[in-house]
Amino acid sequence: MSLSRRRLLRTLPAMYGPIAVLGPFAVCGPFAAGAALAQGGQPASAALDALMTAARKEGRVHSLGMPDDWANWRATWADLLRLYGLTHVDTDMSSAEEIAKIEAEKSNASADLGDVGFEFGAIAKARGITQPYRPTTWADVPDWAKDAEGHWALAYTGTIAFAVNRKRVKDIPRSWQALFASKARVMIGEVGRAAQSNAAVLAAAVALGGDETRLQPALAAFAQLARDKRLIGTNATPALMERAEADVFLLWDFNALSYRAKLPNASDYEVLIPSDGSITSGYTTIINRWAPHPNAAMLAREYIFSDAGQMNLARGHARPIRIARLTLPPELKDRLVPEGQYAKARALKPAVWTEEVKKLPRAWQREVLGAAR
Repeated sequence: MSLSRRRLLRTLPAMYGPIAVLGPFAVCGPFAAGAALAQGGQPASAALDALMTAARKEGRVHSLGMPDDWANWRATWADLLRLYGLTHVDTDMSSAEEIAKIEAEKSNASADLGDVGFEFGAIAKARGITQPYRPTTWADVPDWAKDAEGHWALAYTGTIAFAVNRKRVKDIPRSWQALFASKARVMIGEVGRAAQSNAAVLAAAVALGGDETRLQPALAAFAQLARDKRLIGTNATPALMERAEADVFLLWDFNALSYRAKLPNASDYEVLIPSDGSITSGYTTIINRWAPHPNAAMLAREYIFSDAGQMNLARGHARPIRIARLTLPPELKDRLVPEGQYAKARALKPAVWTEEVKKLPRAWQREVLGAAR
């Protein structure tokens, strides 16, 4: 699956978006305290019942950057069709492209919701293109992972990992220092366009003594890879991993694991979190302010944050944001990287990164890609 999926204008004129057919309570939530989707997908409160009814009337939901193979969205779309009659279509694009599309279409909207990288949630809210909705499991979401008003909230986290081809790399690099000292060819993807690629730069910077405002250590290290013709700016796919187009792929842990699971030569790859530091970020749904199917979009978010929706994400190798409240069966735990490998990973600082990441495309072109010329 392609990683392409993924100006301050104004905030929403009113906290309660005008387009939802259920009125302000449904738009901003949360619904009745402690309410949740009951067994079989039936709502556990009158408000959720009303939301389900309105969503059924709309009958469909159009997403951006939420294709079937990314974090097991396939299962969630299948559940929404089976339980609520919502047909689904996705347009795969990067986080920046999602925001640009919503902003450009405005009231001629074709999309209902998208899935964007952590730092892009605040950008979307600031541009006035989102509407708030807080699911009934809102209290389970850590404060650092959500907007207080409900414009965005991480449904799952990702930590930058190495997917290393064991057949091509004799000594497995288990740290950034080891990776940069090796002779491995590294695929990082489209830095400046995809949240995953941007986070890989930040993760390297953190490991090398930098941070969100000091990316120079990482830029210098990647520039050396570029000079050595060992840096690949193509977005990773399972097909590229199968063909060993690189020796080491820099990916979110859930992408590395899910891509590997698709390979006939899966045993060729080891997925690991670098021991000297990494960045944990995540992805948030954003509901289009002008969504043609607003209630379907809100119901989709409600389901994504339910136990069933969170389990779907875990089956896609993604760490659910409510993992502390879930009892994962052994077979799901085995689909994730061991917890001990995350010791040196830290959460992204979105308030800082939102601004700093705007500088990255130019810096990458000048200091990294320019070095290869």
